[in-house]
Amino acid sequence: MKVSEQPDVAGEYIVIKALDNGVTIYGLTRGKDTKFHHSEKLDKGEIMVAQFTEHTGAIKIRGRAEVLTKHGRLTTSD
Repeated sequence: MKVSEQPDVAGEYIVIKALDNGVTIYGLTRGKDTKFHHSEKLDKGEIMVAQFTEHTGAIKIRGRAEVLTKHGRLTTSD
């Protein structure tokens, strides 16, 4: 299947704001075998805008952060 024939899985964004130093964000792959494929570290006050893509099906956040999505605002716990 060509990329243009695949369903639109890209385009949804989330915004992550670190509330402490050392917040880690992991991108996880799509498909049968989910694996970590990318990670980023944020320090307090830093913001990252992340996008779901044909390769990224999930995002894991470790540390205190505020997350903004089209579904609302979330804050991770300590």
